[in-house]
Amino acid sequence: MNAVPASVDDFPAGRFEPVSQVAHLRAPPHSIEAESSLLGGLLLDNSAWERVGDLVAETDFYRAEHRAIFGVISKLLNSKRGADQITVFEVLRDGGRADDAGGLAYLDSLAQYVPSASNMRRFAEIVREKSVLRKLISASDEIATSAFHPQDRTVEAIVDEAQAALAKLTPQAPNDEWVSAYDGMVKHSDILEKRAAGTIQAWPTGLGDLDEYLEGGLVPGNLVIIGARPSQGKTALGLTIGVNMADVRGVGLLSMEMSHSEVNDRLTAMLGNVTMSAVKRPSKGEGLNWGRVVEGVEKAKVLRLYVSDQGGLTINQVRTKARNLKRLHGIDVLVVDYIGLMTGLNPKENRNTQLGEISRGLKTLAKELQICVVCLAQLNRKAEERADQMPQMTDLRDSGEIEQDADVIVFIKRPIMSNPEIGDEWRYYAKASVAKNRQGRCGYLNLTYIGEQTRFASWTGDAPFKSSAPQKRGM
Repeated sequence: MNAVPASVDDFPAGRFEPVSQVAHLRAPPHSIEAESSLLGGLLLDNSAWERVGDLVAETDFYRAEHRAIFGVISKLLNSKRGADQITVFEVLRDGGRADDAGGLAYLDSLAQYVPSASNMRRFAEIVREKSVLRKLISASDEIATSAFHPQDRTVEAIVDEAQAALAKLTPQAPNDEWVSAYDGMVKHSDILEKRAAGTIQAWPTGLGDLDEYLEGGLVPGNLVIIGARPSQGKTALGLTIGVNMADVRGVGLLSMEMSHSEVNDRLTAMLGNVTMSAVKRPSKGEGLNWGRVVEGVEKAKVLRLYVSDQGGLTINQVRTKARNLKRLHGIDVLVVDYIGLMTGLNPKENRNTQLGEISRGLKTLAKELQICVVCLAQLNRKAEERADQMPQMTDLRDSGEIEQDADVIVFIKRPIMSNPEIGDEWRYYAKASVAKNRQGRCGYLNLTYIGEQTRFASWTGDAPFKSSAPQKRGM
């Protein structure tokens, strides 16, 4: 086996020029041996392309001559033409790059330097890994430059750009192999068995009828929209789901509408089983049951629920906060209250375009972090013009993009809010519709709304509640 040529100028001796220790430490990460072995192996055995073509690109090579040679090899093999020393040299010469790539002699030297053809895949992995390290150094330099010279950008924008740049460098295993339907279903049977055994399942929301529609609960990577008109309980439903799940799952709540104090009022009522009126005015009436409040605080101690009340966030700021929360606390669910209070990246764009950008960003975030994003949305007034006043997907305010990006859309309606005359027996009733469900069925369900504690629970009432909500009188 011949030595690897350290540079074109060293050919054919194949000896590395002595370098100082400082220069060696400053040299970007690279492996001339791996690059040479990979190129030589491809020149000798074109069939090896099937094992390495998905791993490396021309830009992954450190040496300029290696980039040129690999570019020609990949072009020839992708066009179903043979690639050896002669054919590669001819293409390089026709393009006026033969001398820059070392000429025919250098190509011959590469073909002789193949330690083991069986290790071609590993050679390609090394080349790619070194490339990622070099890109990391470059990204770090750019991040440092941005930090030293922020110009008109905010700190949050610079941090988000830095995180996005670093996230792109995470090595990803190739996942573009074709699998036959038969092989895929055979492998999938293992997942089905685990589901049957209860070892793989969706994350229950704690609302049984809703979980039935969702095939067990929330799913990582999904964007779930909860829509309603004002004062129908969308925040209460989002918080109910968050609290229910925080027993076993990490949950983040971005409360852009309510302050920490307001969220804590609701948590005190929910977890302490006391009324909101007692929480708001503890000196009035029977007063506040402090024993229950203490019990609620103890319950909160074991919940993995994390709250931020920063308002007017952009999708970039939400992404940064979610990434940090995922890293620090391993959240599985992010509740966003609500999408209409988020700020667009470009204030000059119309609101419809901004919301489309935000909804796409939330869906991408769910997939990136493998969490479920539950986003609340306020609806327009069109539902109030219908006989049953039940919301539809066209009621999503300002943007049809939300409808497209969401995996699940749930609407809620409390009839007593628009028609108090129907009777006090309806004050605990709420009707929900699963209007979109990418992986399951759609339909209606009934929920119990416990207004004194601003929370929801599964419905346990009798007919006529099971069939439909009452119609507004006089319509």
